[in-house]
Amino acid sequence: MRKAFAFLLATVLLSGCSFGYRQPIFQGNLLDKQNVEQLKPGLTRAQVIALIGDPPVSDPFHHDRWDYVASQRRGHDKTEVKNLTLYFEGDALARMEGVYFPEQDADLLTELREFGFYNLPKEKDDKKRGR
Repeated sequence: MRKAFAFLLATVLLSGCSFGYRQPIFQGNLLDKQNVEQLKPGLTRAQVIALIGDPPVSDPFHHDRWDYVASQRRGHDKTEVKNLTLYFEGDALARMEGVYFPEQDADLLTELREFGFYNLPKEKDDKKRGR
């Protein structure tokens, strides 16, 4: 009886581990919706970098293709992956396809600022500098 109780107690305690809190995981680029909306065919590579930054994925076989990949998982949900792909002809942006997390990225930045990630730019600091 005592062994059965110990086994039952261990089973109950270990089963609770899978129902506990899971840290949200965000990977990839946080793209500003206003900047992505400014992308249009004809922009140079430098202008694209100024708007949304360098691509995190560079394919050595396709120099005219830039991929901006982001993934997120909150709690016990499945991981959601989104990919924004830019295609260039020479130095000019030819077309874009794919999706990203527009509203979720803005919410995530606000959420991260609340937790004290001070390396992220703050709105009030930009106003003081006259930007």
